[in-house]
Amino acid sequence: MSEPMSQPIQDQTDAALIEGLTTPSPRQRRAKPPLHWADASEEERATIIAELGLPKFRLGQVNGHYFSRYEADPASWSDLPLTARDALCAWFPTLQDLVTNVSADRGTTIKSLYRMFDGVLVECVVMRYGLRHDLTPGKNGIRSTLCVSSQAGCGIGCPFCATGQAGLTRNLSGGEITEQIRLAAALLEGGNVPGGPGRLNNIVYMGMGEPLANYDAVMGSVRAAVEGFGISARGITVSTSGLVPRIADLAREGLPLTLAVSLHAPDNELRDELVPINRRWPVGQVLDAARAYFEVTGRRVSIEYALMRDINDQAERAIMLGRELNSRGRGWVHVNLIPLNPTPGSKWTASRRADEAEFVRRLELARVPVTIRDTRGSDIDGACGQLAARHSES
Repeated sequence: MSEPMSQPIQDQTDAALIEGLTTPSPRQRRAKPPLHWADASEEERATIIAELGLPKFRLGQVNGHYFSRYEADPASWSDLPLTARDALCAWFPTLQDLVTNVSADRGTTIKSLYRMFDGVLVECVVMRYGLRHDLTPGKNGIRSTLCVSSQAGCGIGCPFCATGQAGLTRNLSGGEITEQIRLAAALLEGGNVPGGPGRLNNIVYMGMGEPLANYDAVMGSVRAAVEGFGISARGITVSTSGLVPRIADLAREGLPLTLAVSLHAPDNELRDELVPINRRWPVGQVLDAARAYFEVTGRRVSIEYALMRDINDQAERAIMLGRELNSRGRGWVHVNLIPLNPTPGSKWTASRRADEAEFVRRLELARVPVTIRDTRGSDIDGACGQLAARHSES
């Protein structure tokens, strides 16, 4: 099976830097995950079927089991002949085993911890919205969102992030990312979340890792989500800490994805400390790239801003943020303020409610659309990387 190819990065210095964010040190390097049906494009799946000597119509059957019924064990597919099932098993290896599920918010938030084939731990979170207090559907219906991980660990090194402090272990394969989607969809379809059986509506690439540093695998899983699982591209958000060349690549994909930029500070002095990649692509370049993404796709960009007490939550920084965004026009951006989910023992903690309210007021005065994210899972090691870190230490 051919390896997927990303768009070329013209600046070799930038290419080397991004490569450094995807490559762990030699002592950490691990064997690659086995190839999985979910790693293949549709054309490659057709080739697999042909090479196994199976008729073309079997492709639709196999895809139906995996993408529509969320089944990944060919041995149980009784509508296929036994010889076909045996041959297909090699394309459906077990990539991850469930370590634990922990729930919060009366069961509407479920964080899953998986041990991958090589022992690394990866988290993903299913969140259900739109339920009344009695956990029955509200008048606007139920929405279900999956927060998916793209790497085991992260190479960006943001000091307030548990994943960043763990460092990068390795990239996840496209199959490993897609399996998180399948397992979450099966969880919802099976009625294992309050509100009854339902579909996965949204995917956010905001879990462990920097998604755009693992570009090819992430895009492979995005295509699997859209073309296989039938999730609308408009319901998929890909976040980045600011890999400017990859933002341009994402704009050229021709998919109406939402871009989320983890900004966390409007000035280079502070952002250099909070998001170290800012030393290569500073605030101005990141926001210019985000504005260009909007121009190409027509999709409003989300600015992610984790409010941290006495660090980045001052009124003057809200004024500065509004000025930076408005200098690039209006109507292209939305600010998503995130009450920080603190890491135990860390100096980084959530803002005071009064400071949070004043930050919102200043942005509203600047006519910048702003909301405060609905925090979930604060009692279950909610911030990405915390649950994996706790299990690694135990």
